[in-house]
Amino acid sequence: NISYKCLLFRRHLYCHRGRGMYMKKEMVRKYFQAWIDADIDSIKDIFSKNIFYSECYGPEYHGIDQLLQWFKDWNRNGKVLEWSIKRMIEQDNTLVIEWYFECEYNSEISGFDGVTIAEFNEEIKICKLQEFQSKHEHYQPYK
Repeated sequence: NISYKCLLFRRHLYCHRGRGMYMKKEMVRKYFQAWIDADIDSIKDIFSKNIFYSECYGPEYHGIDQLLQWFKDWNRNGKVLEWSIKRMIEQDNTLVIEWYFECEYNSEISGFDGVTIAEFNEEIKICKLQEFQSKHEHYQPYK
């Protein structure tokens, strides 16, 4: 009986953890798609009100109002053409996402590789996000 109860408890923990991991990954997919679709309503559902967002080239946004303003302003001059996920790694309430990003901004097309570290709160909303950038073109200098 005790073994059976332990098995049920472990199964509950696994199912709960698995559901949380799935929900976090879906939130990230929804976020990337929101940029492709220029869907500001989805942004409101994905982030906590006190979000801290650090872009890969320096700007930081504190709170959902600043994040929404940036989203509106950026989409006036730009269009995300692709934001594809290469892989995701989870640890506790954090996802690390490796991706490729391509956009047209002020009539210029550019793309780069990047990594996002996203932390989630208990409501499975992103409460902290940091982006890091890498050139898409790679080469072997010693070949």
